Amino acid sequence: MIERMDVFPLPIARIGIIGGGQLGRMMAKAAKRIGCTCVVLDPTPSCPAGQISGHQIVGAYHDPAKLRELAESCDVVTFDIEDIDADTLIQLAREGHNIHPAPTVLALVQDKLTQKQALSAADIPTAPFRAMPEPAQEDFAAFGYPLVQKACRGGYDGRGVAILRGPDEFARHLPVASLVERFVPAAKELAVLVARGLDGDHRCYPAVEMCFRTGENVMEMLLAPAQIPAETAAAAARLAVRTVDALGGVGIFGVEMFLADSGGLLVNEVAPRTHNSGHHTIEANITDQFEQHLRAIVGLPLGSTEQLCPAAMINLLGAPGHRGRPVIRGMAEALAIPGVCLHLYGKAATAPFRKMGHVTVLDRDIDEARHKAERVRRLIEISGEDHP
Repeated sequence: MIERMDVFPLPIARIGIIGGGQLGRMMAKAAKRIGCTCVVLDPTPSCPAGQISGHQIVGAYHDPAKLRELAESCDVVTFDIEDIDADTLIQLAREGHNIHPAPTVLALVQDKLTQKQALSAADIPTAPFRAMPEPAQEDFAAFGYPLVQKACRGGYDGRGVAILRGPDEFARHLPVASLVERFVPAAKELAVLVARGLDGDHRCYPAVEMCFRTGENVMEMLLAPAQIPAETAAAAARLAVRTVDALGGVGIFGVEMFLADSGGLLVNEVAPRTHNSGHHTIEANITDQFEQHLRAIVGLPLGSTEQLCPAAMINLLGAPGHRGRPVIRGMAEALAIPGVCLHLYGKAATAPFRKMGHVTVLDRDIDEARHKAERVRRLIEISGEDHP
């Protein structure tokens, strides 16, 4: 960890990243810019982040021996995924290893029920909820429809969530320990990224608007900044900071919110890591979320979160019905559109709706940025060589 704030030996820090997906890949790129090196722990050899870091420990996220090997070889450990062995990380932190965000925060957030309970205890506004350790039709009916059922553990990218609008849809429920919460009629779904440093300093990025793909519940487009009144944006920033302060920890946190039809703000979920809602910051903001996260966990001053240009961002998902070695179509035509910035994640195989990359479109007119992004979405297709 950094102790002297004016003289830095290179590399500034050796950073261990648990998880070798696209978030780890973009983190490793940012680490190189600020003089840090990375070691990635991931079960897949030559994973996206491992390709960039150059040093990978091949191992599972729940393997105590591999987690210890990573911690003992690095100055600070972080993660790009939440489904990891928090108990081992808690023990490693007790032994003096630097792990950020704190493993205790990770453990709390990993379980969506304990996360909601912590937010409720801190008077953070959220949708009314109830624990459902053993989902039962009569309990769902007693809570009242429409409702959202969330698996306590393991849900990610739309998995582990069921929206049930009436008793006749109970057959679609998740047969696992879960919680149910009131379905919120939302005018918009927002996200605010908050960075907290070792010294307690914090910085907020402008609120963004998330638009989701119907059916898969995966974010299809992001608009930055969100098209909301200035007072609503300020209220969202204040609520995000309160939320992160209630949880504690150091690093970047993605705070997802509902802007209810009534005009109120409700916190949906919190991710203690870099987040899909912040990919646009690579081109659109002075300090991107990945560098900001690294600044926070190694003790460097936090950077400016000012947005330089409006942006629209889309995820590039694997085409339905296709698997195998990725084949990208429409790339040249998309790159010919002014303001288009393409990021491919280096994944060896595609699958239906798998995140294979993203595109950020910059334009001084947010509506024009959206239109360009929609055009790119129509142009680019990522299919599989095994299924032409």
